[in-house]
Amino acid sequence: MTRDAAVAALCQPELASVVDLVCWVEDGMPYAANHLGRVRWPDDQTREVVAGVDPIGSEDPMAFLPYAREVAAASPAVSTENAYPYPAARIRSLFADPDRSPDLAIVHTPRHFFPEQGGHVGEHGSLDVIQSRAPFLLSGAGVRQMGYVDDHARLVDVGPTLAVLAGVPESDLVDAEGAPLDGRPATAYLDLDAGRPRAVVGILWDGGHSGEVLHLAEEGVLPNVARLIERGTALRGGAVAEFPSLTLTNHTAILTGLGPGRHGVMGNVYYDRATGEQVVPNDASTWHRSAEWLRPAARTVFEMVAAHCPPDWPGARTASIDEAIERGADYSTMQLIRAAGAGTADAMDHMRPPAADSPFLRRPEYLADSYFEWGVSVDDAGLQQLLQVWADAASAPRLTWWANVVTDAGHHGAGPRSEMGREALQQSDARLGVFLDHLERLGMLDEVAIVLTADHGFETSDPSVTGSWRSALDGLGVPYRDEGPGFVYFL
Repeated sequence: MTRDAAVAALCQPELASVVDLVCWVEDGMPYAANHLGRVRWPDDQTREVVAGVDPIGSEDPMAFLPYAREVAAASPAVSTENAYPYPAARIRSLFADPDRSPDLAIVHTPRHFFPEQGGHVGEHGSLDVIQSRAPFLLSGAGVRQMGYVDDHARLVDVGPTLAVLAGVPESDLVDAEGAPLDGRPATAYLDLDAGRPRAVVGILWDGGHSGEVLHLAEEGVLPNVARLIERGTALRGGAVAEFPSLTLTNHTAILTGLGPGRHGVMGNVYYDRATGEQVVPNDASTWHRSAEWLRPAARTVFEMVAAHCPPDWPGARTASIDEAIERGADYSTMQLIRAAGAGTADAMDHMRPPAADSPFLRRPEYLADSYFEWGVSVDDAGLQQLLQVWADAASAPRLTWWANVVTDAGHHGAGPRSEMGREALQQSDARLGVFLDHLERLGMLDEVAIVLTADHGFETSDPSVTGSWRSALDGLGVPYRDEGPGFVYFL
């Protein structure tokens, strides 16, 4: 009764500018509703309207392509003009954890501007296609050279793809309990018969906007991304994030091949009923603890690769640079932070060089944004670590994962297609170029497989679209928690 009353209150027309959808699972079926109507999915392929009119415009993961269509219809004002790929599977996964899943998930409209509650100019987290679309590029040894392809994948496919490239048999793409992963390797774009790569490198540009990354590569603005595509394949539709399209949910989905209902990291902040605690995994003071929140069945790609790496491998079998979800990695940045003292919030600050001295910085004025400044120096420190781990060909890791964060800062600060966002992408491209040149000097460029992806996309909010759904929840007269905001737990 409480949930039904909350849905009714949240779907009032006066909240339509801030509430895109309200989602939940009832009797095993995913539901979504807004002021227009209510739908449910008896199965992943069937959508039924149960009240009003269908609020879901499309489920097409290739919506708003080619990129010019996204630019022309940026941040749709109503849900019927938007697209929500794989809604049933993604909603069902979010609500599959009995202790950590919310009772309701409220999706912000693409234009909702809520800085008083932690929002930014550029936003993500939605079920919709643009906030959920991350780039997915495969390049180098073991990869087919197909260039740009009109196709898409899911972010849960990235980890299995890395694992297969690194030598894990498909029969071992299972969780710790032996159940198949949610993701599948992108074998249509691999050519392992021609020879497996000697080493595999996965690169994450946090919040790297898929359409903009590919567009700028074609325009010559990101020449090193273009180098990757020349030697491999880029999917125009990118890879669809898990819901919510938030950072730690999807870092974990990538590196375990599981959705949030199985890996346990429901969002950047959520509530755990079993412990009665708020969990905030996406914070500089807690990243080094992320393994504590993985569910027992979760198995990282580092653990999968280590189980199949030759026992006489000369160096670290796996390495993780600036990544929170690093359990099982032989080398990781989080190990260094833990070594500095558990709970040391500023441990990473002692490792990072001054952002103002960065050789990759083009627009110093953006350092006034504290997140951007932090991202520049963290990514410079990450590149330093990467080059140390890859000091010579003999000891190169079998699998390396390299996360970059300034792309997220640039897009939060000003949104996709902004000068600040492009500055961040160009910085990341230049750091990528340093690494590719290093591989060439080592004579390894043709022996390495590289996968470039992100954890979500971005849309630009509208400063005139403000407001909150809090009064609607308060009016219910029942205790609740609204984490995020957007994850509603009734107490």
